[in-house]
Amino acid sequence: MTAELVRGQNHTLPQTRLEIRVSAGSPVVAGATLGDEQGTVHGIEWIAHPGSPRLPGLEVSQQAAAGHRLAVDLDALPDAVHRVTVLLALPVGAGGPVRFGAVAAPFVAVTGLDGTEIATFTLTGLDSETAVSALELYRRQGAWKVRAVGQGYAAGLAEMLADQGVAGAAELAGSIQDAVARGMARSVAPPPPRTPDGDRARHGAGPSASPAAQPVVAPSPADPQPAAPSPAAPQPSPAVRPAAEPPADPAAAGVTAPGPTPPAAAGGPISYAHPRRRTTAPPPPPAAPQAPPGQAAPPVAGDATGWSMDERLYNQIWGMFEDLARTTAAYRSAVDFADSRMEQELDRTLSDPRNRIGGAGDRAREAALAKRDELTGRAREALDRDLAQLVAEAAVVEPALPAPYAGWDNPVWHGYRVPMEIPMALRIGDLHLPERTDLRIPLLVRLPLERGIWVDSGRTSSGAAALTDTDSLRRLAMENAVGHAARMLAVYPAGEFSVHVIDPAGSASGALAPLVGAGVLAGPPAAGPGGVASVLAQLTRRVDLVQMAVRAGAADSLPPDLDTGEHLLIVNDFPHGFDDRAVTQLRYLADEGPAVGVHLLMVADREDAGAYGPVLDPLWRSLLRITPVADDHLADPWVGHAWTYEPLSLPPGSRVLEQVLAAVAAARRTGGR
Repeated sequence: MTAELVRGQNHTLPQTRLEIRVSAGSPVVAGATLGDEQGTVHGIEWIAHPGSPRLPGLEVSQQAAAGHRLAVDLDALPDAVHRVTVLLALPVGAGGPVRFGAVAAPFVAVTGLDGTEIATFTLTGLDSETAVSALELYRRQGAWKVRAVGQGYAAGLAEMLADQGVAGAAELAGSIQDAVARGMARSVAPPPPRTPDGDRARHGAGPSASPAAQPVVAPSPADPQPAAPSPAAPQPSPAVRPAAEPPADPAAAGVTAPGPTPPAAAGGPISYAHPRRRTTAPPPPPAAPQAPPGQAAPPVAGDATGWSMDERLYNQIWGMFEDLARTTAAYRSAVDFADSRMEQELDRTLSDPRNRIGGAGDRAREAALAKRDELTGRAREALDRDLAQLVAEAAVVEPALPAPYAGWDNPVWHGYRVPMEIPMALRIGDLHLPERTDLRIPLLVRLPLERGIWVDSGRTSSGAAALTDTDSLRRLAMENAVGHAARMLAVYPAGEFSVHVIDPAGSASGALAPLVGAGVLAGPPAAGPGGVASVLAQLTRRVDLVQMAVRAGAADSLPPDLDTGEHLLIVNDFPHGFDDRAVTQLRYLADEGPAVGVHLLMVADREDAGAYGPVLDPLWRSLLRITPVADDHLADPWVGHAWTYEPLSLPPGSRVLEQVLAAVAAARRTGGR
């Protein structure tokens, strides 16, 4: 039976291998400290946090998230440890809530590895606090117990760590928040939760007359985002996602037939609700084909909830992404456990001097290795089974993808037609893990873009970058940016998306040839300091005017010559040609532009801008970093695996890019007809 704790209450723990699950209404930082009998933390090596997530017997998440799973093995803790304190803190500078009183009360559960809850605690009553000691596991007379704490700190992590006796608490708190910021910058953003009215979530509100002020469209499953498991804790295989059986009648599915609005009662308020407005959750996916007894159902495309096939495919891709992350985490956790168990068995055996002489030690070593191989073999069998199902699902989903979700080699691009409305997302590459490199998950970003994109033209640590010379990396980076710009032009309705280019030295003329030749740019690529200043001034003015109109609720007062469509600015060879004023304007566009329809696509080597030092750190972190060659720098939002990003590429000899741009140009000339 689960113990529901209140502040100060304790409960005996029946087992020593545990998970601590955290659910919050907003991304939080989760960590833990190890203390002695008095609760004193003897240095930073006794603290697990996103910048240093693993300690003996303890592992925490590597990034801020709305859900966490912390893995604890009390038997593996050092003998001097008598207390494990779980800490929560709000990330600094992430644009989210600045106090716990502004978010839903965090919920913490201590569970077994099978998910069975042992004790739970809801942290109510928080207000101005930005960090909190949630609960502690403590050892008393050889037995471990859990106590609900709920002690908040308005001064944040630094105050909380100092309260536990940590020397240099302020510096450590700053380094933890820096690690969190770096993790959030490299993490792929998950779909946001669905709004209560069942429509896709929209961030902000702008005037309907200004497409640029329209907020981001972001579909997601109706359920809250699941918590992220720690790689140290084995998880059940999640690769099988059975489709929900549709109810017999539409009302049971939450789908109401459109009809006239019921009349208001006499003397009552008038209802202005649109009679066809969707106010319920989306319907479940169609029933999957029935499989023979004892066999898994064959995968189908669109096996997810959603109002349209595109939304179902979008949610299905995210489901595959999460399944692959979690099943790989379960496998890696099982392997780590097997290795740890083997080492513990060998240590216990060899700690007896009598076993070091003769064949006893060799026999113990062979037995430990055999047990390790058995455990890892079973884990690999489970992984291979889940991977095989995901591969089969990918083989069905990939051919069914619409153009915005499809790679350039998909035949759907050969039947391309200019769309009448923007899609909910755009594919910008593929992701894979080393356990199965041929299983590629499409990397989808929501439209309109919530953050800019940075194509890193510098030399990274990946093997592909090591085999490519510097000039080739810069050329590939610009070609990659042109490909992304072409895809954005192709998925927006005619005339609703404009592309500007800053190429100070004119070094990207070859890569820009498809865009220039098709005549789809808003103007010639800007060169030299004068061209840089002119384009930045134009886009900065647009951001200022639209922001003022949004805040004043006066969209009709915008100048008639102002293009209210979405704008993309491609910047090549940054910071060449940029003075201090231009750098400031670029940072302003990166911060304020996405909310009003101005987006950045930077092609740059961070080392080239090294003279600016940390001044540009917020700029780099605000952009989604991708690479022109394969590189394992992106993280998923659930577990934090390092995923290898593969850029999209055109098939050799293909003319599909030119054909698509020609269709876009023709639609612009005819007004989309």
